[in-house]
Amino acid sequence: MPIDINCDLAEYDDAFLTGKEEEILDYVTSINIACGYHAGHHTLMHQTVRSAIRKNVHIGAHPGYPDREGFGRRNMTFSAAEIYDMMVYQIGALQAFVQIEKGMLHHIKPHGALYNQCVNDREKASAVVDAVYDLNPQLILYCLSGSQIVEIARGKGLQVYEEVFSDRRYNDDGTLVDRQEPNALIQTEQEMLIHVKGILTANEVLSVQSKKIKVAAQTLCIHGDGPRALDYAKKVAALRQQL
Repeated sequence: MPIDINCDLAEYDDAFLTGKEEEILDYVTSINIACGYHAGHHTLMHQTVRSAIRKNVHIGAHPGYPDREGFGRRNMTFSAAEIYDMMVYQIGALQAFVQIEKGMLHHIKPHGALYNQCVNDREKASAVVDAVYDLNPQLILYCLSGSQIVEIARGKGLQVYEEVFSDRRYNDDGTLVDRQEPNALIQTEQEMLIHVKGILTANEVLSVQSKKIKVAAQTLCIHGDGPRALDYAKKVAALRQQL
């Protein structure tokens, strides 16, 4: 199957109201909707669900830490039980909007620091996996390619989409370069397209140490908060169709 293209949406009112996110929906196959903790709110969630259903785009919940000031990207300390509860709370809220619009929730993708901490922290990863499984074992979990949470989720019986990023740089061990580092983000369209082509044609990324790393990839992320998100979505969709 062609790789899924996902995008994080419903994080900013202006992006929705100006029609940018509505247009992005024409170029992606799935979206991850912010659930109010790191960004977004009830009205934005509902509107985005409606738009996605109208355009036949898969809907996913994008739960994160309660950290609006840091956009959910600051590491926080919570117990496994607290992470389980915040996952259930946020996913349940989005599920309600999906249900009243007679749609279907397709997947779950943790956001930001929670996503990254689940790469190597088995306790946090297990809390996330348990919450998804207990809510609906048919849901797909999106998580970083090659990370420990992939093994934990599959061991629990969940379907997993291993994820790679169109606009992020990688370390030699396959983890993402920390956003605090100046080289964390791919800055130019040309570099982004070379990076994505390597993923689509050879299942590999080039690390910041110039090492070729093999990656499993069922889904490719475009960050919706990027200034060129719409343009990148168009270019990635076109490249995917060509190959």
